[in-house]
Amino acid sequence: MSSVRLSFHFTRLTQSATRSSWRATAIGSRYMSQNISTTEEAAVSLDIEHSRLTVTKTTSPKELPPSKSLMFGRTFSDHMLKIRWTEATGWEAPSIEPFGPIGLSPSATVLHYAQSLFEGMKAYRHEDGTVTMFRPDMNMKRMNNSAKRLALPAFDGNALLECIKELISLDRQWIPKEPGHSLYIRPTFIGTNGTLGVAPPTEALLFVITSPVGPYYPHGFKPVPLHGTTEYIRAAPGGTGAYKLAANYAPGVVAQKSAAKQGYAQNLWLHGPEHWLTEVGTMNLFAVIKDKDGVTELITPPLDGMILPGVTRDSVLTLARNHASGVKRLAGLPDVIKVSERPINMGEIMQSSKEGRLVELFGTGTAAVVTPVDRIGYNGGDVTIPTGKDGMGPISEPLWAELVGIQTGAIKSNWNYVVAQ
Repeated sequence: MSSVRLSFHFTRLTQSATRSSWRATAIGSRYMSQNISTTEEAAVSLDIEHSRLTVTKTTSPKELPPSKSLMFGRTFSDHMLKIRWTEATGWEAPSIEPFGPIGLSPSATVLHYAQSLFEGMKAYRHEDGTVTMFRPDMNMKRMNNSAKRLALPAFDGNALLECIKELISLDRQWIPKEPGHSLYIRPTFIGTNGTLGVAPPTEALLFVITSPVGPYYPHGFKPVPLHGTTEYIRAAPGGTGAYKLAANYAPGVVAQKSAAKQGYAQNLWLHGPEHWLTEVGTMNLFAVIKDKDGVTELITPPLDGMILPGVTRDSVLTLARNHASGVKRLAGLPDVIKVSERPINMGEIMQSSKEGRLVELFGTGTAAVVTPVDRIGYNGGDVTIPTGKDGMGPISEPLWAELVGIQTGAIKSNWNYVVAQ
């Protein structure tokens, strides 16, 4: 293998990620509460530095799989990005290396106390060959917030993005050329110090892997049935539902299996005795209801600490509000539409369905962008959700078309960040 230092120049982000003051506050106060000295804390100020990036290219590149055979998360590109951190030295030099196993001590904190978080985003190849990422600054902001929640160190999101861009550029041939395909990007951050005991980590590893993926719905949209889950909860006030932590996902597998046994594709996570709607499986939730005057309202639960602040969620809200205010009108949406971040419970869903005012319900996320829902199993019965002839509803379809148009480069937008041209 040969090591080289890359010096590519990429388009800079237009929005700078704000550096967190976490190291001076959260970790400092936690250490002081344990009577641990923080006198050396100010000296440890190294952040991720893109200029220190080294690249070791694989000597055994893998054969590219046929795009039609791709399954989500099963195939990985030739290289990965690694950046280690220690309490003593701060962030080490980033390195791009051949994709391969990661060595961990059996006592690593990630294995015992779930000090692990991740992100999910995509790179798209446009018709002219340009490669872009969709709103990655939002992912960097959320990743830093998740790190803070796990007492992992903060980092410069822009510097990490520059390293990720070089990883994508190096493995550019892994981005499928077919429409609807993309390169899925999975940044992950784990505590690695080999000591038992619940405490802030003294060693950590941030790594990024990429995976070519096909369209989520290769044969057209297929609405999914949901099980209104009352026997399990996804999150609770004061918990970790608003953060993209690994520990939030494994407990949902049992609930998912339970829903599948009852004939449903996903869980509709309900909270409290009023059965407030929160999320759909691992996606954010939107409901569309007409009020008694016939005005359409697009509703999503508020970011109350239980809801993950999804990038697609924010994008849908922004597009809908821009339409409503006249900033950019979207063909197919009603002239008058109300956009709300507010609580909504099953009582309101059932009442609006009974009165013929329930328009549609859908989930949003990076993998599928939009997932329509056709029924909800609840309290022994099914609530039918209207869907269009192509599987989507009248509100979700124009929003989906705009989002996909932006992501694929058919629609120009400052949400696209150029990786390579």
